[in-house]
Amino acid sequence: MNVSVVIVVGLALYVFLYWVYGRFLQRGVVEATDKPTPAVRLYDGVDFVPANKYVLFGHHFASIAGAAPIVGPAIALAWGWVPALLWVWLGNIFIGAVHDYLSLMSSVRYDGHSVQWVAGRVIKRRTGYIFAWFIFFVLILVVAAFGAVLGKIFVKIPAVPSAYIFKIIAGLILGVLLYRVKLDFRLSTIIGIAMLIAAIILGEKLPVKATYNTWMVVFFFYIIIAAALPVQVLLQPRDYLNAWLLVGGLVLGGVAVVLSFRPITIPMATTFSAPLIAGKPTPFWPVIPLIIACGSLSGFHALVASGTSSKQLSREIDGLFVGYGSMLTEGFLSTLVVACIGAYGMGLMKPEILKSLGTGGAQFANHYMGAVKSLGGPVGIFAKAYGAVTSTVLGMPKVFMVILASMWVASFAMTTLDTTNRLARYTFAEILEPVRETVPAFYSFMTNRWVASAVPAAIGIGLAWSGAWTVIWPAFGGANQMLASIALMTVAAWVIRVQKRPGWMVLGPAFFLWITVTLALVWYLIVAVPTFMAKNPVQAYVLGIMVVIMLLLNLILIYDFFTPKAPELLEAHGVE
Repeated sequence: MNVSVVIVVGLALYVFLYWVYGRFLQRGVVEATDKPTPAVRLYDGVDFVPANKYVLFGHHFASIAGAAPIVGPAIALAWGWVPALLWVWLGNIFIGAVHDYLSLMSSVRYDGHSVQWVAGRVIKRRTGYIFAWFIFFVLILVVAAFGAVLGKIFVKIPAVPSAYIFKIIAGLILGVLLYRVKLDFRLSTIIGIAMLIAAIILGEKLPVKATYNTWMVVFFFYIIIAAALPVQVLLQPRDYLNAWLLVGGLVLGGVAVVLSFRPITIPMATTFSAPLIAGKPTPFWPVIPLIIACGSLSGFHALVASGTSSKQLSREIDGLFVGYGSMLTEGFLSTLVVACIGAYGMGLMKPEILKSLGTGGAQFANHYMGAVKSLGGPVGIFAKAYGAVTSTVLGMPKVFMVILASMWVASFAMTTLDTTNRLARYTFAEILEPVRETVPAFYSFMTNRWVASAVPAAIGIGLAWSGAWTVIWPAFGGANQMLASIALMTVAAWVIRVQKRPGWMVLGPAFFLWITVTLALVWYLIVAVPTFMAKNPVQAYVLGIMVVIMLLLNLILIYDFFTPKAPELLEAHGVE
């Protein structure tokens, strides 16, 4: 297969879906209007702040992307490029984009409340509270997974952390220009893009070297501060720059791959069970969602959509561009990852490593992860493959393009880190709501935005401290995908019970995903966790306990969905 065909077909597929299926959801299911949104009605200058739709797209996309759309597909290629790409495309079409858009809009209709809060209104109150605990565990795993991946990148490529530091400075300056000076939006954008390019150049010239654990300490304090600051100070302007970083990189990479006309040298399919998790034979189904997370679909997106984005959406009709469009863009990024590695990845390997891979089948699957590790892991092989295609086809500076690709992962992973901590702060406050009246002093102290930000940061970074990201990643993936199935059931209940529309486009995918991920986590608990015990027993026990708790909560949540809704909750559409 020619790699150019893959990119063209993927792009055409996503454009078609946006204009046809997306518009159907917007008009026929959500019935979006121009009426005032929570960001306008409930403006508070900290969390509820209306944003330009392009700025909000930048925040939303940067928050949901993280490292997953690059790391996941790069690992899944052990099964072959066809299985990996099909999971990305089909997941985007039938689950991911629908899940993201409806999560955003249901939250907007409920004054920007979280998806778990909505679950408490459209299913059962108990459901909402149990859901909140489930989500809190997921958010901790997100902090741990992305903290570990990011720490490895910062140590491996010292130019990346320095470039990111300069980009934070650029984001703070852009925020001043947009919100205090109130400079023209287009002129501010031009200045911001110029500062972004300068940040990457300065990062290459002034690399910052530090140990993995040093970066863990830095991350701990950074995500607390970033999660507590008003959104317009850092979050909105920095993520708007992130969007330009990605769009620019996607355009350059997409054009380069299309013009390369290179064949894909990775096998179409290898074996059903490739040794990916803990060195054990890992079956494609049901375990694929534990590997390819956000690049295909993600429950974490529902938390971003209903946690921060719904509080910044200026108009309901912008929700399609922000929610649905962001998920399709993320799917295209994963498509580009598969294409770059598929066409150029093998050519970057040393002859002896390439020879060990063979020509396909079980031999390729057995040695693929070792070959990827020789190039710096999943991020390293993508960054180098991306640098190779853009420099070869477009004549771009190879070192600059490798840093640019690495900056994608670093920027979005760091954004995910502090956005996750902000979401965990909201969730922690919801969990403590029952003691608000009985122990008001304790509630007030624990839900303070600084204290509530420190709790998940400490647990998440603590899990990431050992650096064993391969242990944490599948646990994060499983919890994340299970969250997606529960969020889909929640928005299905909203569509059917509140919007009075058929829920076929949500319920079928939700049940399929629930069964798949539940079985995958059981496999992870029985096969993978015991293997981790010998390497890091403390971390293995913590992860094992968290997975067991999440499986139990998951069973309660599915039971609640199928049992009749409490009569007192059959209230009209609206906020109590």
